Amino acid sequence: MAINENEILRKLGIEALSKMQVGMKNAMLERNGDVVLLSATGSGKTLAYLLPLVEMLDAKVDTLQAVVIVPGRELALQSHEVFKGMGSGLRSMCLYGGRPTMDEHRELRRVMPQVVFATPGRLVDHLEKDNLNHYSVRFLVIDEFDKCLKMGFRDEMKRAVDMLPGVRRKFLLSATDAEEIPGFVNMRGVERLDYLEGNDVAERIGLFLVKSPDRDKLRTLANLLCGFGDKSTIVFLNYRDSAERVGEFLRDKGFVVSVFHGGLDQKQREDAVFRFANGSANVLVATDLASRGLDMPDVDNIVHYHLPVGEDEYVHRVGRTARWKAEGRAFFLLGPDEELPEYVTDEPGPYEVSEWLGEAPQPRMATLYIGKGKHDKVSKGDVLGFLCKVGGLDGTDIGRIDVRERCSYATVASDKWEDVVKRASGGKLKGVKTVVEHIK
Repeated sequence: MAINENEILRKLGIEALSKMQVGMKNAMLERNGDVVLLSATGSGKTLAYLLPLVEMLDAKVDTLQAVVIVPGRELALQSHEVFKGMGSGLRSMCLYGGRPTMDEHRELRRVMPQVVFATPGRLVDHLEKDNLNHYSVRFLVIDEFDKCLKMGFRDEMKRAVDMLPGVRRKFLLSATDAEEIPGFVNMRGVERLDYLEGNDVAERIGLFLVKSPDRDKLRTLANLLCGFGDKSTIVFLNYRDSAERVGEFLRDKGFVVSVFHGGLDQKQREDAVFRFANGSANVLVATDLASRGLDMPDVDNIVHYHLPVGEDEYVHRVGRTARWKAEGRAFFLLGPDEELPEYVTDEPGPYEVSEWLGEAPQPRMATLYIGKGKHDKVSKGDVLGFLCKVGGLDGTDIGRIDVRERCSYATVASDKWEDVVKRASGGKLKGVKTVVEHIK
């Protein structure tokens, strides 16, 4: 398929491909074997495989041609959004748990996707029900393959691979290598592209050590976050209950916090990520589920409230900051009995925390719920015009707008949201009265 690479990069707001992305593009388009790509978190691996993949597909053929397997729904959604943003003319769908399989089946019949982004269990479910063509798939991508091929996923992965007999080439990507690639993946003529050595991400991350005088480190955490001002911060913990406890403590202190972990339902997870990504919550308290596959390009600080359980988890956590060419900071918050893990080879610098003055810094933005969406033929432009004309805002007061099926979310300056709600609630959007509410 002929594509205009420059036009795609322009749409995505990217000036040029990195050395890694060029290397992956050449391996996929100029050679015939399977490819394993290792590159740091945040270095642009999704685009690295999607850009050449669209050239390898035929937009005139209506059958499913490529399957992208990812370990979690967030990465599936993010990758799907990047693909749609490329404007290649190819049809795609995102398949994941947490919603009825039958709803996805109806959508599959309507869309007739040429590419699907799927979690292992949901992919197997559709293949076993013959909702997808087993024989037409020519290309298989396994993103975050180290996690996909771990024991918890292996049975589902083997069933999925076995049910795709027409696959000619496989492309595996991750920021951390796997101890082994199981035989059932059946790699042939493998080319390994390792961009982990010599990557400059570590050079762009400042590492710091913060010591808490108390075993319960909540007070020190609050002091640390207060010193960050309105900068974006992810606080990592190892357990869901701990994330909820820390989130509740920070809220009680006046911080605007999103909490993210695997115990939340899909809408709760999406809303938590949306509020943090759009700047209306400046602190995300999360388990390691947030260390992979979330679209958060501008995270300023990472705080290890709990130490990472292993080196892989450490790599992915720290990779949440300093993405692409940005810079970032990572902080180890240690109690009296804790020491740095051996896998932290760079020496963190000391970081002094001032006593909290009693007022938590507030985010620069706020999120509004608007009760109309795609079902009502509403576009982002419609929401923007509504907020300006009815809500009395300038374009500079408005940030990210997300139009969903039955509603929309808009980010506005935090000092303007109350006035907007007063003006716009009950106002007409595309000629119909709508609800406008502040999302806390």
